Amino acid sequence: MYQKIILFLICCLPIFASAQIKGLVQGTNSISLKPISNAKVKLLVAERVVFTAEDGTFEIFLSRAFPDTLVILAEGYYADSIILMEKDKYTALSVILQTNQSFQEIVVNHDRIGHGISKMKTLHVEELTSSELRKAACCNLSESFETNASVDVSISDAVSGAKKIQMMGIDGVYTQIQLENIPYLRGLESSFGLQSIPGTWIESIQITKGTGSVVNGYESMAGLVNLEIKKPKEMEKFFVNAYQSILGRSELNLDASHQINTKWSTAWFAHSAGMFGNIDHNKDGFRDVPMSKLFALHNRWFYQGKKMEAQIGITANLDDKIGGQTSYSQNNPIGYGVVIANKHLDLFGKTGFFGKKPMQSLGVIYQFKMHQLDGQFGSRIFEGAEKRAYMNIIYDDIIGTSDHKFKTGITLVGVSIQQKVDSLIQNREELVMGSFAEYTYTGSRSSVVMGLRADYHSLFAWQISPRIHAKYALTPHTDLRFTGGKGWRTPNYIIDNISLLASNKFWIAPTQIRPEIAWNVGGSLVQDFKVFQNKASISVDYYRTNFTNQLVVDREETSNAITFKNLSNASFSNAFQTELQFSPKKYLDIRMAYKLLDVKSVFAGQTQAQVMIPKHRVFLNIAYKTRNQRWLFDFTCTVFGSARLPNDGIDPTFYPTFKSPVYGLFNGQITHVYKKWNFYIGGENLGNYRQANPIVSAQNPNSIYFDATKIWGPIMGRNIYLGLRYEIKKNK
Repeated sequence: MYQKIILFLICCLPIFASAQIKGLVQGTNSISLKPISNAKVKLLVAERVVFTAEDGTFEIFLSRAFPDTLVILAEGYYADSIILMEKDKYTALSVILQTNQSFQEIVVNHDRIGHGISKMKTLHVEELTSSELRKAACCNLSESFETNASVDVSISDAVSGAKKIQMMGIDGVYTQIQLENIPYLRGLESSFGLQSIPGTWIESIQITKGTGSVVNGYESMAGLVNLEIKKPKEMEKFFVNAYQSILGRSELNLDASHQINTKWSTAWFAHSAGMFGNIDHNKDGFRDVPMSKLFALHNRWFYQGKKMEAQIGITANLDDKIGGQTSYSQNNPIGYGVVIANKHLDLFGKTGFFGKKPMQSLGVIYQFKMHQLDGQFGSRIFEGAEKRAYMNIIYDDIIGTSDHKFKTGITLVGVSIQQKVDSLIQNREELVMGSFAEYTYTGSRSSVVMGLRADYHSLFAWQISPRIHAKYALTPHTDLRFTGGKGWRTPNYIIDNISLLASNKFWIAPTQIRPEIAWNVGGSLVQDFKVFQNKASISVDYYRTNFTNQLVVDREETSNAITFKNLSNASFSNAFQTELQFSPKKYLDIRMAYKLLDVKSVFAGQTQAQVMIPKHRVFLNIAYKTRNQRWLFDFTCTVFGSARLPNDGIDPTFYPTFKSPVYGLFNGQITHVYKKWNFYIGGENLGNYRQANPIVSAQNPNSIYFDATKIWGPIMGRNIYLGLRYEIKKNK
């Protein structure tokens, strides 16, 4: 069926006859040669403008009018121009600009598109920029995907406030999350880490569907999410953001950067947040959201020289939560209480050396992390400690021309993790040594990325991970992509499922810890066209994930226990999504999406749909700004289809059909821009929809029926918030 849909869309979508030019812009100072990002590339006759990507590449569409002049401008370099004739269609250009520090610099400013799929990348990469993130409060990372249809964020239980992302209907532990290509939200961070980084720190988010590049590691099974933090050289000189909601949530963010000299720059980020409201809207005696205090600090230093670049940074955060019954507190620990204490510290660094030849470089990425998590769910105590060391050495070069690139390197990962809950103990020390190689071919209409990883795990021996990604431009406005490959990970069955402690069921541990292995195959079609002379696009993608081994959580095999078991070739996911983005008039953007998820495994001895995952989802986002760009209006509507609920044989009257109802969520925000100030007011869950009775047997938390883990919808009601942003930009 999916193949017929894609074929139909190919035939029906408008195709515009034009050609494209691809190229690479580099700069030289007579000593070294390096790609130039954010260079302005303009066609004078066609009146089209694009900007180069981080690796210096660009792609621009030609009109039928020839000859045309291509002009390249970049800050600190002499401008250059090239005359293009009709015979130059689908040509690959290499442009080298000479530095000019004695002349006045040409400063190029532009507004980056807030949301879109990169046309330059072979992989299906969807990018969210800071302008997109400002459409919502974005107080932390878990709220940064509210205006995005590809990533879902769900509440794990009704008492701890834990949240997890999902891609393709698969739990977030199978999505590789990175912070500037450094592993993030692994191990003990996975359950509560989404709330540890504020959205105001984030410069952009790149979402890759399918298996990612082998350079980034072996854990990408359903997708990859990479977070880019603001850079000292490009960010504001000073930035403050304050937020307050009617539910008692307060936040304050302070960012500052300083250019020390021509080579060194630094930035500081401070974040403080608290939930001070003792909220119980449904009157079940339990807090709808835990009271909390969070402090986070991030500092980074950049060095930029002629032959090398380097950065080093440190991140620390403290997060304390108190949930459970409204009468419970640390001073009055009576009744059912939930206490979560997170302590996190990591040091990271990157060093890059430029080679003598163009596009030749050596990069070293490293990280040292310590994390401690102590938790209490009623009478159940969790204790966890983790130390992690990571290093990735990457060598980049070309073979002859920039059409043929390769990367190779080695990866070292060392982990020491201790976890204990009830009588279960999962302590593990592991060392992973890996090597990888990746080849990239870039032609005028096609590109291919082929990679292979070989990793030796101290507990699981050798794991081989092949991956391939391909892109073909059917026309200058139609891109077809394919991806396939293998990913694997070591399961941490306790911390991965810590929210399941919010019930009185005991756990049956797996008899053996085995690596989880999955193969992902899929593709996408992206079509650009015009609506009312404005740019529009439609994308269709389909991905299938097959687990050759998965540690499955079975909540239905027995009524009073949760069983963890390894299943071979029993779990799979089919994910289909189509998204339309267009502007019916200037300053008005509309984005609509539909997603179909078919996620199944074996539960209670038979193949069934995974619980709490809606099969259907419909998404709508409308953004409008006035002509003077002083007022911005954003509205998001998401409709969630029915999801299967666990049939554990306990309290069947709770949901006799074992299916959740269809419901919709509505969010909106209005922003006013006045000089250096932004004032915003918004609302979440404006329809005030709440899951009825989210906690089973809330009146008797000591009974076998007590269960706060059957969460399929929102617990909090309508939330109204307001805030302000103030920024002082650098002088260009």
